Amino acid sequence: METIIKKITHTEEDKKIYEQAGQILRAGGLVAFPTETVYGLGADALDAKASAKIYAAKGRPSDNPLIVHIADVNALYDLAKEVPDKALVLAEKFWPGPLTMILKKKDKVPDSITGGLGTAYKKLRSIYSCTKCQYIRKAKSNKGRACN
Repeated sequence: METIIKKITHTEEDKKIYEQAGQILRAGGLVAFPTETVYGLGADALDAKASAKIYAAKGRPSDNPLIVHIADVNALYDLAKEVPDKALVLAEKFWPGPLTMILKKKDKVPDSITGGLGTAYKKLRSIYSCTKCQYIRKAKSNKGRACN
C-alpha cells in the first residue's frame, strides 16, 4: 500500500486531489481528511471490507461504531430507515457542523460499521471539510456515498 500526501492549496488544482481521493475510496481504500477537531480516516461506509480497514488501522474494537459522514441532508433518506421531522430541524440549524445524529439504519448500511447495533451515527461536516468530502463522494460513480 502506497501512502500519498497532498497539500490542499484552495485552487482549481485541488479538484485533481479530490478526484484521486474519490478513486481511492471507490477502490476500497482509506483516505485521511480534516474535520472540525481532528483528522478522520475515511472509507466507503457501504463497503464492509473497506470499513474493516479502518478498524484494523486504528486498532479499534469492532463493537465500537464508526461515524458515517454524509455529503448532504438528502443522504439521511438513503441511509436511515426513517428521518424524523425533528432531525431535519436540527440538521437545518446545526449542519454543516459537529452535530451527530443516531438514526436507525437501512439494510444497505453494513452491520459491521455499527458495532452490531441497528443504528448508525450520521454527521454532515463543516463547510471546510464537507466541501472536500462532498466532491470526493460525488466524484464519478460514488453517488454521494458516505465515508466513516
